[in-house]
Amino acid sequence: MPKINLHKKNERLYSLLDPVRLTQELIRCQSVTPLEGGALDLLESWLTDLGFLCHRLSFSEKGTEDVENLFAIRPLEGTENYCFAGHTDVVPAGDQKSWSHGPFDAILKDGVLYGRGAVDMKGSIAAFVAAIARSLKNGKPPLQTLSFLITGDEEGLALNGTRKVLTWLDDQKIPLDFCLVGEPSSIHKLGDTIKIGRRGSLNTLLTVRGKQGHVAFPEKSDNPLPKLISILHILKEGPFENKSDFFDPSNLEITSIDVGNATTNLIPETATARFNIRFNDQHTGKSLSDWIKDVCTKHTNTFETEFEFSGEAEFIEPNAITDHMCAVIKEKTGLSPNLTTAGATSDARFIRHHCPVVEFGLVGQTMHQVNECVDIKDLETLTEIYGKFFKTAS
Repeated sequence: MPKINLHKKNERLYSLLDPVRLTQELIRCQSVTPLEGGALDLLESWLTDLGFLCHRLSFSEKGTEDVENLFAIRPLEGTENYCFAGHTDVVPAGDQKSWSHGPFDAILKDGVLYGRGAVDMKGSIAAFVAAIARSLKNGKPPLQTLSFLITGDEEGLALNGTRKVLTWLDDQKIPLDFCLVGEPSSIHKLGDTIKIGRRGSLNTLLTVRGKQGHVAFPEKSDNPLPKLISILHILKEGPFENKSDFFDPSNLEITSIDVGNATTNLIPETATARFNIRFNDQHTGKSLSDWIKDVCTKHTNTFETEFEFSGEAEFIEPNAITDHMCAVIKEKTGLSPNLTTAGATSDARFIRHHCPVVEFGLVGQTMHQVNECVDIKDLETLTEIYGKFFKTAS
């Protein structure tokens, strides 16, 4: 492991103690998916100063842009590998004129830091870096292997990021024993929620075919719309009565109905619908896709389905690690966090195949919104919490 100079004159190391400044520096990197924007360069320089061995990994597929990723490890022989995972890429800022401050200016005003990525999730990356720097500065170095798995592809297609880094780790025979994903899991107050799993996700494109004709002569046509509407009505009700201890009820949301009809007197030949099912552990992607096809078959024999499956519902049972996390959060915030599987998917859906994984980070109320922001008190508290998640010398 590279030696670290902890002398007071090492201004570079001491500059890593402040999570607010680190977050500002990351926000100023315009790393809109799939652009790296200098964010991984910055993080790599910080982690190198903290004694991490850094590996830059670039992946691409035909028809996609190259994506930069970073895996950094601070090995301690014979110890478990505690990995912090996340992403430096951010969603576009949208109409920049709607922002109170420039989305990449990282303006601090009245105790609040504004900027794209403040909570999703550059703030939590900065907090974890600062937590490690403080442990070293205080003479209480980590007593386990620590690593960072940071992608630039989480907000994009997620093809050339975390999944391929995990494959690279397998090839390098670098195991992960536990992973903390720094997504903004908190709902209303920092510490109110730890995400211990996620619902499965199934996207469906349903096409029902009929026969085109004039609206004045319906007997000569076969309108696919009534069939599609009847199918969607039944699907919306869903086979979702099964209860689960750690999951909200499964839910289907219709996102599009279309016939491509530009006239008022034409019965369309085809009608399509798109919908998404977020499902709990009482269902699987296969059981739901079979159910969808069965419902359709009862209404028509002229239909087609296309399924895009993002992953099964999964979670980890509360254990000693989650108990420790809850105790630290309560100590620092006074809150007893809710253990949940609600919310959107993240790259944790890939990591779960390699090791136990949970998500804990900042309050996500403003993520992906205009004027995304974080209370700097939350950044400081999160740094203190993260610093007690991993093992340090007493």
